[in-house]
Amino acid sequence: MKKLVSVCLAALLLAGLSFGAFAQDKVTRQVLELGRSDNRTMQHADFLSNVIGGRIVGSAALTEAEAWVKEQFESWGLEVLVQEAGEIPVGFNRGPWNGRMLSEDGMILHFGTPSYTAGTRGKQAGHVLIEPHSRRELERMRGALKGAWVLLDAESNGLAIDRTAKAEQKRAEVIARNEEIDRQKMERMRWNWEHRDSTAKEPLPYEKVTAPFYKEMVEAGVLGFIRSAKVPLQVMYDRAAAFDITMESLPKVCDICLDEAQFAVIRSKVLRKDIFQLEFEIRNHFYRGPVKYHNIIGIMRGSKYPKEYVMAGGHLDSYDVGSGAVDDGNGVSVTMEAARLLAASGARPRRTLLFCIWTAEEFGLLGSKHFVESRTVPLDKISNYFNRDGGPLMATSVSVPAAMYDDFVSVCKPLEGYNAEVPFTVEKRQDPAGPRPQRAGGSDHAHFAMNGVPTISFRETDPKGYNFDYREIWHTERDIFNKLIPEYMEHSAVVTAVVIYGLGNLDHLLSREGLYKD
Repeated sequence: MKKLVSVCLAALLLAGLSFGAFAQDKVTRQVLELGRSDNRTMQHADFLSNVIGGRIVGSAALTEAEAWVKEQFESWGLEVLVQEAGEIPVGFNRGPWNGRMLSEDGMILHFGTPSYTAGTRGKQAGHVLIEPHSRRELERMRGALKGAWVLLDAESNGLAIDRTAKAEQKRAEVIARNEEIDRQKMERMRWNWEHRDSTAKEPLPYEKVTAPFYKEMVEAGVLGFIRSAKVPLQVMYDRAAAFDITMESLPKVCDICLDEAQFAVIRSKVLRKDIFQLEFEIRNHFYRGPVKYHNIIGIMRGSKYPKEYVMAGGHLDSYDVGSGAVDDGNGVSVTMEAARLLAASGARPRRTLLFCIWTAEEFGLLGSKHFVESRTVPLDKISNYFNRDGGPLMATSVSVPAAMYDDFVSVCKPLEGYNAEVPFTVEKRQDPAGPRPQRAGGSDHAHFAMNGVPTISFRETDPKGYNFDYREIWHTERDIFNKLIPEYMEHSAVVTAVVIYGLGNLDHLLSREGLYKD
């Protein structure tokens, strides 16, 4: 038997194959087989989206998700780095919300509230007013503001109404200019009355700013503010105040983004002086911080080049008006499954593979920024970072600079026959390299790219025409599990595993020649 093994090994060596290459082929074949027979990408996505749910920074859901990812990586035999990336002074948890119009033609209201904004005190019903635009209008309706829901002219952009001192200063400046406009409006009204037989002078429009009398209306006792919002509702968070809020400076009134069609109906009823009320029950809860948030990084240590790295990742945090299934439970699930497939296949790559589950991407790429700026690993030793933070689409190709082309062709060769319907292809970039980016933006690849690290990512497409529209789910209520495309995500997990493992087994780092102009 020993003689037979020796003969087999000798035959391999005579054929020009190393034992390392043979082992790599064995691992890759196992990844491809498991990818077909035991692909768990959607199990990860289901748990993140339907068991844990929306994972806003500072929430118990994000903390739970961090612990779960760590637990999964450890159960697969990976080392785990839990890297504190920052903290937020006050935590926020979202409960259920509902609302209705109380009238003969009443309706169930379709709305959302940005994270880190106030909820109601149980069910609260009140009359409805249109916001004042001048101090004269404010004084006329000041007594009616108590217990009212106030319709604002400003359309919602998904973010909370800005309550900062800077915003109040801007409001004061607009109010001052509107005082002069109001004086001229009154003069025109008098002129039109005195010259009724002449062509009337058109009223001057007020200068617009969101809720010019915000502070005065809050002090007068309003229940909350309502803005018109396009459907699907985009609902984010209080960007201006999230990192400055304290338990002593919590928001006092609701900030509601209401379906634009329902907003128009309600506004028309107010203008007709109809008698009706709106009732809301919104369970937005705060808790004392600070609340820390963390990157969770699975590590498959390299056997020959442990201080060189190939990386893949997505971000764990999400907005919580949906369940964060696509943005970016999709990227997290694919990255996690790539790690599991390799671990289950007995992979021992030459260089270290990092499976990076970033935090606080939606709050400004804070997790990946911390990783880069703290020099967690030497940036010049990163062969490539693959980021996934888009739709739940299929990784079908990769486009690379000429200096990387041969390496990628070699590494991706096992994928040629994996999916006969959609063969994976490697393309050589024809366009000249652009400059290295100077500003962060987009997603977690940004700070790596700014520092010259290759961030080649897979081209993700919809080859079967499932009509996925990223704008429908981007930061909206429709970012939920049934918007995922299982066959695309499962395929992408296999592609990710094969490619990062192949790059990890090269005898050199990817060349950076031609990556950027500089």
